[in-house]
Amino acid sequence: MSDPLQVVAGVDIGGTTTQVVLCTPRLDVLDRAEVPTPASEGGTAMLDAALSALRPLLDRRPDARLAGVGVGAAGVVDARAGRILVASDSFRDWAGFEVTATVQQALGVPAFLDNDVNAFLRGEVARGAVAGETNVLGMTLGTGVGGALWLDGTLYDGPRGAAGEIGHVPGFGELPCTCGGRGHLETLASGRSVTARYGERTGRERTAREVAGAARAGDPDAQAVYAALGRGVARALLITAGLLDVTTCVIGGGVARAWDLVESGVRETLALEPPVSGHPVRVLPALLGGDAVAIGAAARARAELGVGAGV
Repeated sequence: MSDPLQVVAGVDIGGTTTQVVLCTPRLDVLDRAEVPTPASEGGTAMLDAALSALRPLLDRRPDARLAGVGVGAAGVVDARAGRILVASDSFRDWAGFEVTATVQQALGVPAFLDNDVNAFLRGEVARGAVAGETNVLGMTLGTGVGGALWLDGTLYDGPRGAAGEIGHVPGFGELPCTCGGRGHLETLASGRSVTARYGERTGRERTAREVAGAARAGDPDAQAVYAALGRGVARALLITAGLLDVTTCVIGGGVARAWDLVESGVRETLALEPPVSGHPVRVLPALLGGDAVAIGAAARARAELGVGAGV
């Protein structure tokens, strides 16, 4: 009788939905599921929802043995201790929640926790737009702006788990940021900022997606908002290149789906102010889409457990 197929699971717990994937050791997705995230009901309910989505995937693969689970979660996390340190007020009873201990107790296999943007970058390095790269900045442009660093072939999260948080670097104006600071990149390059800046220019309330549609239809105010966003992103890339000599960046997130509107502002700014190293900055849109965080979480579990070829 042949040995069972070892599999790893990846879980992406977002504010609205939770994505679950079941992967081979090569991180090929065997099956996936999506359920609403009961963020207002607390950490126990959120993990219960994730596990309830994972169990049917395992039941459909009786030939497989689950080796471990990776979880990518929004907020500041203590990856070593496996718990949430800081969460937005969208989540109830999430800060302080013991994620890995809960998963391990429920499934009887090792579990590992990452910040969602770190997991996004792991996924894109493992199987996405920057597969095999050694030094990369990952950036997600969504409701907020997240960042993560891949240095010398491994994730660098810093001594307090906040390395790579390019969205909260100041110097991008004076508007208040959701974190309490002012003039952070997030005030220029997030979905919230697109809505706010378009409203300031026109007096009209539109979602970021609606502003993108208006820009594609020729609305000059909408086009100006996205051009400014692109210039801000480029400046953040130049800061990273100057400090760390990292000149490859992968960009994902909902706002990044408007890359056609952002790209010209990025390219023009990079051309005007190249890095001091003289090495051009490469900016690549993410390839894995909605699977990126979950696949990256599975990649973390794979690497920690030595299942297949780790990244």
